[in-house]
Amino acid sequence: MDIISLETERLVLRQWREEDLVPFADLNADAQVREFFLKTLSLAESNDMFARYSAALVEHGWGMWALEEKHSSHFIGVVGLQVPGVDMPFSPCVEIAWRLAVPYWGKGYATEAARCVLDFAFSALKLEEVVAFTTLQNRRSQAVMEKLGMLRVAKDFMHPAVPVGHPLQAHCLYKISKPNGV
Repeated sequence: MDIISLETERLVLRQWREEDLVPFADLNADAQVREFFLKTLSLAESNDMFARYSAALVEHGWGMWALEEKHSSHFIGVVGLQVPGVDMPFSPCVEIAWRLAVPYWGKGYATEAARCVLDFAFSALKLEEVVAFTTLQNRRSQAVMEKLGMLRVAKDFMHPAVPVGHPLQAHCLYKISKPNGV
């Protein structure tokens, strides 16, 4: 299948390249970036994720894209769509997700890229709904979800892949439906 690349005014969402391996590993090893995950990733774990993301783009044409800043051509993170790897209380679903390197926080890149991904999800993939979820503590991602027009579902949930009683187990769920006319 043809791999779809997307562009915004400042960003390129593209297939993964060999030269992304090191900055992607750095992103996954950064404790600040991974603050709301169970742990940072080893080089092997990061490389496995890289391979999964790249293969999904080849298989489906869409997925979790490498995110590049246009003016510098630097790899700055990852953004895209995926089916969660575990059975969620609200499955089946398609999730939008993002992670950016710390120097690129606060520039509106996550919102800009995610808005582009949502447009693609609704217009090209014809999805009826996209979800996003995060730990209750992750206010930065919740702010992005709200900027995207996503609505928080009233009932929080316990993430099935997080150990019972872990401080990151409680999650909030946001949803957005396809706009009329799309």
